[in-house]
Amino acid sequence: MARKYATADTVGLDKLLEFVRPRHHMVLTTFRADGSLQTSPVTGGVDDRGRIVIASYPQRAKAANIRRTPRASVTVLSEEFNGPYVQVDGEAEVIGLPQAVEPLVDYFRAVAGEHPDWDEYRQAMVDQGKCLIRITPARWGPIATGGFPPP
Repeated sequence: MARKYATADTVGLDKLLEFVRPRHHMVLTTFRADGSLQTSPVTGGVDDRGRIVIASYPQRAKAANIRRTPRASVTVLSEEFNGPYVQVDGEAEVIGLPQAVEPLVDYFRAVAGEHPDWDEYRQAMVDQGKCLIRITPARWGPIATGGFPPP
């Protein structure tokens, strides 16, 4: 059986976003009031301005943490556990209703494509009281894979 060697490919912003766009499994890390870390598995996408977007609820810890400390880190995972991943750090913001409705439409498109009834979707977002988290990439690690250290 051939050994799988670890990789760590440094990329620019365009290649980073190209890597992230088709991947929607993420782990969001925010900062609690005492400075400790709070992590959440989330579904995310990339908006048309190159920001990572995540739908949430305003009362969730991740949203409260970002409102208090507007920065976050996201680890973007591949479908397969041993697949490539990348960590992206940046400024974060929480967009509440009613301003969040159209960005939530963009979020849905980034993650799942077209919805059969956009008016119904918009109303559901309002009825559910959703918000949108946006992270603007400022720093990112290499796109990495696990495995043995390179020879």
